[in-house]
Amino acid sequence: MPIISNFYGIIIKMYFRESEHNPPYIHAIYNEYIGIIDLNIFKMLEGDLPNKALKMVQEWTENNQQALLKIWETQEFIKLPPLV
Repeated sequence: MPIISNFYGIIIKMYFRESEHNPPYIHAIYNEYIGIIDLNIFKMLEGDLPNKALKMVQEWTENNQQALLKIWETQEFIKLPPLV
């Protein structure tokens, strides 16, 4: 699973199989916590990320939404800047 970005101890990855479909999403990993975040509505679909980490991931996802959707569509993985 390629790492797209990392910040404040949070690792952002994207992985999907050809059989997967919408909604597009990312995986956010923070220590032993994991969350799956929808790229369209920025909501955690699954997981147990602490609230503070989730809010940072949601902010980062919103800031990078267009680039993330392009990665999802093209499967051309690039590194994106961290949350600052």
